[in-house]
Formats: sequence, structure tokens, C-alpha cells
Amino acid sequence: MTLLIAVIILVACNNNETKNPTIKTDTLKTTPSTSQVVKEKTEAIIPTPKTYFNKRFKDVTVERIGANKFRIKGQGQIFEANFNWIVEDGHEELKKGFQMTNAGAPEWGKFEFTIDVQKKRENSTLTLILFESSAMDGSRQHELPIVID
Repeated sequence: MTLLIAVIILVACNNNETKNPTIKTDTLKTTPSTSQVVKEKTEAIIPTPKTYFNKRFKDVTVERIGANKFRIKGQGQIFEANFNWIVEDGHEELKKGFQMTNAGAPEWGKFEFTIDVQKKRENSTLTLILFESSAMDGSRQHELPIVID
């Protein structure tokens, strides 16, 4: 008899569920727990400077070291180790000079120098041009133009 009553109750409960289905949702309860903070080593990502080259200059890099100051490094295979440079803004020459490598051609001599140059026009583009002067007529040879701003 007890068994019969249990079966009737079970059937009655099942019929009610099919008539009024309910949607069950899972809930996630989180409780605060102690956690350990792990510090990871992070290294600053320093972009590799762009290098420029041509027949007479190689591994040339330009680094801004101040508002209007630039460091130029590289190597040159230059007759008598002497080369010239000019900074222009597309309209006029703003600065010019010459430098020497630590070895003359046919060796590749290293050089490093800084320039301080300011734009005259805010919307202009500064371009550094490295070149070798012709021993015959002084004309520019093997120009290496580099945008520096």
C-alpha cells in the first residue's frame, strides 16, 4: 500500500512538470579566496631603429635625443674618410657640415655625430642627406636621403 501511494504521488508530480515547465538556470556563486599575486618580468619593448644604406654608406641610424637634436651613427666607405651632410626642409638647406669616418676606403669606417636643427615651417619635413663629394668637381655623389622628423 505504501508503495502504491508513492507511485501515485510520483505520477502526479511528473504530470504537473509537463504542464508547467520551468526553466532552470545555473548560478555561479563565487566566494572570495586568498590568491597569490605573481609578478612577471616585463621587458620594455624598444623598437629597432630603421637602418639606411647605399653604395657608400651602411648601417646608418638616426636617433632623436632632444626636441631638435639627432644622433647619427653608421659606416662609410669613403675616399679619404671625409663625407658631407645637409639638412633641408624641402625648400631650403637649414644646416650643413662634414664628418669623417675612422677609416678611409676601401675599408668601412665608423662614424657618429649629432646635429641640432629646427624646422622653419611647422608643416615641413626635415631630410638629412649624407653624401660623398666628387674629387674631380665637388659634386654630390652617392647621396643617402633620410627623413629625420
